[in-house]
Amino acid sequence: ARTYDPLIKSQLLYQLSYAPASAMGASGLPAARARKIGEKRRKARGRDLAKRDLTGAVDFAYLEDFAAGDLGVVEEVLSLFRQQADLWSGMLRPEFEGWRDAVHTIKGAARGVGAFALGEACALAEIHGVARIAGVRHALDLALADISSYEHELALRSLRGNS
Repeated sequence: ARTYDPLIKSQLLYQLSYAPASAMGASGLPAARARKIGEKRRKARGRDLAKRDLTGAVDFAYLEDFAAGDLGVVEEVLSLFRQQADLWSGMLRPEFEGWRDAVHTIKGAARGVGAFALGEACALAEIHGVARIAGVRHALDLALADISSYEHELALRSLRGNS
């Protein structure tokens, strides 16, 4: 497996945080239509991953497309996102003075990896304040669960020789 320089991974995640995202979905289409297109792409590429374990909290087709289909890059970026989420989780407390900065950082990174619901939860917390932190934590948990499931399926495929 290829490993990427941490600076390059960090830069990619930073660039991803500025990728356009909207309620219309990653492709600018209505979200339901964008999901159907993503499903067709994944099936066509043989990447219909662990649907029974996924909540839909992360649009992996969006991230795969952004990474030009390089699953090595996708895995590295998701790994970096998980590592950062460990740090962010401790900051998502009302008594933590920097909670708003943490929420802003999570918002950009979430949108970059295709966790649009998490990005929206963060945007709401920025607007409505500390009362929305629980929603951010919940959305982060869902995104991390989907990421774990996705990574697990990639590992199984690798073991089977179905990259």
